[in-house]
Amino acid sequence: MTDAQWFLIGTLALGAYSIRFLGLVSGQLISDNKHLSKFLADLPGCLIVALIASSLAGADPITWTAAAIAFVVALISNHVVITMIFGFIAIFALKHFFI
Repeated sequence: MTDAQWFLIGTLALGAYSIRFLGLVSGQLISDNKHLSKFLADLPGCLIVALIASSLAGADPITWTAAAIAFVVALISNHVVITMIFGFIAIFALKHFFI
C-alpha cells in the first residue's frame, strides 16, 4: 500500500473515533443539562410523529383512514402494541374488503 492510502485509512479511523468520542462527551453534557434533558425526554415522540407524517404525505385516503383509526386507538388505550395491532387490522380490512 502507498503512503497516501495509509494516510487515508488513518484519517478515516481518526474521524470515525472522533465522532464517537464527541457523541459520548456531548451526550453526557446534554443529559446533565436540566433544560435539554426535558427536550430529550420528548424526542422519541417527536421522531415518531415526523416519521408518520412523512409516510402519510403522499398516501391514499384508505391509509389516512387507517391512520386515523390507529390514532383514536392510541388516544384511548395509550398502548403501543395495541395501537399497532389495530392499525394493521384497519389497513388490512380497508384495503381488502372495501376496494
